[in-house]
Amino acid sequence: MAKRHDEIDEKLRGFITEQKIFFVATAGPEGRVNLSPKGLDGTLAVLGPRRVAFLNLTGSGNETAAHLRLNDRITLMFCAFSGPPSILRLYGRGRAVGLGRPGWDDLAAHFADLPGKRQVVDVMVDEIMTSCGFGVPLMEFAGQRDTLVKWAETKGDEGIHAYWREKNALSFDGLPTGVLDP
Repeated sequence: MAKRHDEIDEKLRGFITEQKIFFVATAGPEGRVNLSPKGLDGTLAVLGPRRVAFLNLTGSGNETAAHLRLNDRITLMFCAFSGPPSILRLYGRGRAVGLGRPGWDDLAAHFADLPGKRQVVDVMVDEIMTSCGFGVPLMEFAGQRDTLVKWAETKGDEGIHAYWREKNALSFDGLPTGVLDP
């Protein structure tokens, strides 16, 4: 059933890159545990045997960034919805690197240049675990949604920054996200 791995080897890297969706869980010291679905082609990169990163696009909230400012623990989960059943969890420590901040250029180079990009979440993986996934349903992939990208394109950079000020400066629990920090 569950198996620990020493590193993200080629087999696990292949599994990660085949998945069309992954889930990110974080929590501050109090308040909600946040679980977010992530996807879109070009928004996840395996940077090493114990390091991954994902492009955090503008959304309705910014819980991941807020939580990581206070508690750097993060879990990424990948589930096989087609092919052989499997679940992969990456447990680690993360940091959200904001647009234009030190380290941004190096990290952002690994991702598609999508409108509405606000952070790259850089994760140093402490533990890698696979499990059976026997209870995960089989599903067919119909395609990527273009709604978020089109929404960000219509807003433009100025509109995105205004949205950050209005909707993304604080988490749902009132924690600062750092999206507006200089």
